[in-house]
Amino acid sequence: MHSTKIALAGATGNLGIPILKALVDANFSVTVLSRKGGNSSILTPHPNLVVKEVNFDSVESLAYAIHGAEVVISCLATIAIGSQNPLIDASVTTGVKRFIPAEFGMDSANHLCAQLPVCAPKVDTQKYLQEKSKSNPGFTYTAIANGLFLDWGLKMNLILNLAEHSAILYNGGDVPFSTTNLADVATAVLGVIHHQPQTANRVVYVHSALVTQNELIQFAKEIDGKDWVTKTQDTEDIRKESLVEVAKGPQGDIDAAMLGFCLCGSLATSYGCDFSSHLDNGLLGVKESSKDDLRALLATYL
Repeated sequence: MHSTKIALAGATGNLGIPILKALVDANFSVTVLSRKGGNSSILTPHPNLVVKEVNFDSVESLAYAIHGAEVVISCLATIAIGSQNPLIDASVTTGVKRFIPAEFGMDSANHLCAQLPVCAPKVDTQKYLQEKSKSNPGFTYTAIANGLFLDWGLKMNLILNLAEHSAILYNGGDVPFSTTNLADVATAVLGVIHHQPQTANRVVYVHSALVTQNELIQFAKEIDGKDWVTKTQDTEDIRKESLVEVAKGPQGDIDAAMLGFCLCGSLATSYGCDFSSHLDNGLLGVKESSKDDLRALLATYL
């Protein structure tokens, strides 16, 4: 077993499950932090795995649970949990060396992304981490930008609706965007743990592929030859509509608005959705998918 102990918050989510699997498969000792009354019972028992119930608002509760951990990974849904600051404070208190926040998406370093309400909490978290790493030299962080989740996005009909051969083509459908399979995000997390000096106090960028929606549709046509029904939509219009929903407060459709902001940050060129010029794939061990890999992935949803 690795001597490095890991604490993981949000282990039962879409991303938490593959990250936990990657960690235990790599023989790390993992403490899963579970909200009291949470759904940690769905996790498969493993000799390297301990589940501890915590109060995510209490630094004391969190510090007790993560004691001895060198790396803390947060896969918490920021919408659900609010601030990650108590977990960060607990990490600093207990001598954690590396904190990986719940970033996992668009390029929060891009000034347009940073202004989107869905990204703003991530920017605030990074600022807080920067302050803490400056005042506590032994404490460092790494944020992981991976664009849209590719396999999950296809499964949820966000990128294309493969079953119905239909799509909303954002900004015309020819925008190259970085997108990453969940298992590759988990690989990137392992890469950060294994390369801490090279990844300290910065955002790292990974993707499984740089593709356009129209390229993916072409791959689908090559597989089954069926015609597609498409319409186009400008993400700037979606951004404005989403801001209107947010302005309605509790009456607004906040989930739809946040999804709208995600589409805007992940599928518009000015938002830095193409990571290909500054990838950390090589450092972190993330392999790029070939066209055949992409066809095979699409085929599973057709």
